Amino acid sequence: MILTPQGLAALRSQLVVSCQAYPGEPMRDPRTTGQVAASAVAGGAAAVRVQGLADVQFTRAAVEVPVIGLWKDGHDGVFITPTLRHALAVANAGAHVVALDGTRRERPDGLSLAQTIAGIRGESHALVMADCGSLDDAAAAVDAGADLVGTTLAGYTGERPKTAGPDLALLEQIASAELGRPLIAEGRIHTPAQARQALEAGAFAVVVGTAITHPATITGWFSDALRS
Repeated sequence: MILTPQGLAALRSQLVVSCQAYPGEPMRDPRTTGQVAASAVAGGAAAVRVQGLADVQFTRAAVEVPVIGLWKDGHDGVFITPTLRHALAVANAGAHVVALDGTRRERPDGLSLAQTIAGIRGESHALVMADCGSLDDAAAAVDAGADLVGTTLAGYTGERPKTAGPDLALLEQIASAELGRPLIAEGRIHTPAQARQALEAGAFAVVVGTAITHPATITGWFSDALRS
């Protein structure tokens, strides 16, 4: 399946589930990622987002919905699919959409975001999701050729304070700017009510990860509540 920009229409007002586990955790296994993704789809996810090349491959085999893939390399600065090499590897692993750092920060390989997106276009059919931290990021990413923009990095780049929940104000800003690309709400969406608020703030679709697919964190929420 090749996902086209027009095909993104099927994701309008839908839930995308991020299926990721961190290094050293019991669930950090590509096969498990695929199983979690399939479970999310059974529950109504219209697409899934996964990290790691093997995870993309196993997930592609496990589900028949669009797979948004990324490759985290490092922990600081630009580390979400940071270079063209990373992006092409994610596309070649089978991702329908390559998610990458869509901020205006310098990229490790020295390429601009526009050059990176052009490189992806030249070598694959994958669409590109720009993970942004501000309205200026989103506008620059659209100018660079991104097919989707997300609020994934809101509160993590120093441009905006980190909100306790989703950055609804940023969603409203980007939606009001009418950039002409689907706006994906992502980041700190922990309840169904917050997901609905994100849609009402102008999001095209909503990504939820931790609150659905990270048992250690969810368990911690309940455990902390009982101890408080």
